[in-house]
Amino acid sequence: MSTTTPAQPSDAPATTVARGATMDGVTSTPDYAPRTGTSDLRIHALAPLPAPADMLAALPLGDARSDLVTTSRREVRDVLAGDDDRLLVIVGPCSVHDPEAALDYARRLAAVARELADDLCVVMRVYFEKPRTTVGWKGLINDPHLDGSHDVHHGLRLAREVLLGVLDAGVPAACEFLEPTSPQYIADAVSWGAIGARNAESQVHRQLASGLSMPVGFKNATDGDVRIAVDGCITAASEHTFFGMDSAGRAAAVETAGNPDCHVILRGGRGGPNYGADDVAAALDVARTSGLGGAVEHGLVVDASHGNSGKDHVRQAEVVREVAARLAEGEQGVTGLMMESFLVAGAQAPAPSGLEYGRSVTDACMDWDTTAELLDVLAASVRARRAR
Repeated sequence: MSTTTPAQPSDAPATTVARGATMDGVTSTPDYAPRTGTSDLRIHALAPLPAPADMLAALPLGDARSDLVTTSRREVRDVLAGDDDRLLVIVGPCSVHDPEAALDYARRLAAVARELADDLCVVMRVYFEKPRTTVGWKGLINDPHLDGSHDVHHGLRLAREVLLGVLDAGVPAACEFLEPTSPQYIADAVSWGAIGARNAESQVHRQLASGLSMPVGFKNATDGDVRIAVDGCITAASEHTFFGMDSAGRAAAVETAGNPDCHVILRGGRGGPNYGADDVAAALDVARTSGLGGAVEHGLVVDASHGNSGKDHVRQAEVVREVAARLAEGEQGVTGLMMESFLVAGAQAPAPSGLEYGRSVTDACMDWDTTAELLDVLAASVRARRAR
């Protein structure tokens, strides 16, 4: 289920109402009359989006892609719950800004993933929404032209096209869910989802996760608090009723069944990294108080980037090697690893033109050659752990 809560309108009449907004042939005519006096005083414009059903009809998933999503979700679930002894590896760009480069990466990753499929369950990071501490580029959906034009209509369509292309390459996709309505447009094509550190304590995002159809990881809070992530998993496993929208874009009361496949991601925090063996053991002690069993209590996913490497892509590779060495020695608490990786190492500032092909415009990423080498290292560590 990918039904989600809509963003709440500002308590503030719109100065401009966009009418007949189009998205590559899909037209949406708003039924909205600006109110006066006390409402929408700080709204510049309202540009109605196409109904999710129209988007999915224009860019259908299809049988082959649907089979890949279904199969990969089951495999991810089995790895996280301990029914499959492979390692889940979620790897790819910090954020997608160039569809061509993202699909180039997907094709390379698909070839390696096939070779290592006995040891690794590989899912590609295909992140379109970027949470910001203050301000900045918010991702492909929000600003696909990287110029502040915020062409969300184009961004939504482009994001879905990228996801379908990644699936066509043979790789399942992972997304972080930030805007509570965007999953209606893309979640059917996603095999694993994340709730970021800034949103792990958000009731809106916990309710959202309770209705998503794939396994979802909750990151520990920005200060390193793991309890918040565990509480997120407990909340998401429960049934909820909340304000949302249906596939026709209408306001709806959404009732969810709860998501039993949520789990904790260790990403470090302001106090430092938390990927060490002692950190993993301590986090598992907290997770095992949840009473949920399954993925939450069986193990943890380690994010080698963010607070665990200080967002240093060189250090990130060292973190991966350290975790791999522990796995080879028989450590069982780590069920997955996240890596930020693109074609070219490092990062560059987002801009509408003049960007280097294959280099991240958000967090610095490892390059492709380093990534391929690390995937081999991780596969070898799984084989060694299995032999023990």
